[in-house]
Formats: sequence, structure tokens, C-alpha cells
Amino acid sequence: MPVVHGFDPPERFVTGTVGPPGARTFFLQARSGARVVSVALEKQQVAALAERIDELLDDVMSSDLSDALVPAVAPIGTEDTAPLEQPIDEEFRAGTMTLSWDPDDERVVIEVFPFTEAAVVSPDQVDEDFEEPEPDEVLLVRLPAGQARAFVKRSEQVLEAGRPSCPFCGNPMDPEGHLCVRANGFKRREP
Repeated sequence: MPVVHGFDPPERFVTGTVGPPGARTFFLQARSGARVVSVALEKQQVAALAERIDELLDDVMSSDLSDALVPAVAPIGTEDTAPLEQPIDEEFRAGTMTLSWDPDDERVVIEVFPFTEAAVVSPDQVDEDFEEPEPDEVLLVRLPAGQARAFVKRSEQVLEAGRPSCPFCGNPMDPEGHLCVRANGFKRREP
């Protein structure tokens, strides 16, 4: 049986980073009382999770089958701009994540499983029967709709706080600049 780090609902569930732009490590962090669980993940995973939560809540809002009161945006007073809880002790690195809506409790359910090399499937193994190994632990978070919208809003802010994009090629620019492929590799100089 895996160890389940369950939060139903957490007092706080946020995305945050450690490190300077360009070398940031992303974390999901859930807290209830003195219990804090931090899970490391990739920037793309944060973006995908926030986008999917937003889409899920929009689908529930527009569904004729649901009586749930789902806010269209994060409710006033739910904004969380505080840094991650310290010290950050990484439980595991995120691999597979699942997302669903529990209509009985009107909650977004997020499950985060650890990354394992055994779960990686190569293109030639796609058609084979594959059994994913049982995880050692899992982060299970159940969020009310308003708290889920606040999570999405903060995640978007964290993602935007990285390096600025080059106006020509769209790649991230370091403070020192970068060699832009659209500018034939020449670095522009300020007069």
C-alpha cells in the first residue's frame, strides 16, 4: 500500500519556486496545520495542471447536470502571495498526475504520483500491455472550486515571473541577453 499524503481540503495548496529565473525549481505544496508536503515538478507540469483545472471548472460551470456553484474567477480574499513554507523537504518528484471532479462533495481531486523510470514507455512499447508499478506514495488533494481557482491564478503568476521572452524568437532571455536565432545570432547593443 502506498503512503497517501491526503489533504481534504488543505488550509493551503500552492505552486511556488526556489531559485533565480532560469534556474528555478517548481514545487506543489500542501499544508494543513503543522503538516506540510512539498512535491517537486517541472514548469510544464505546473502549466498543464493549472490549465486543466481551469478547463475542468469551466466544464462543471457550463454543465447542465451539475448544481455546483463554481466561481468563474478566484473569489476575492483567496489570493495567496506568501512564499512557500520553509524548510522545503521534497517528498518526491512528480510524475503522473490525475485530475477529476467529485460531484458529491463538489471538489476538484488532484492525485500526484512519483516519477519512476519504470513508468517511462518508449515509442516501440506503446502497443504492448504495460502495467505501471504501484507507487510508494501519492499526494491526494481535494479542493473546493474557489480554492482551485485561486490555485490556478497563483500558478499563472508564478509561471509569468520567470525570464522575459525575446520579442523576436520567443525564447527566454537571461539578464545578460541571448543569441537570438531570428537576429542571425548577433547580440544587440544598447547605444
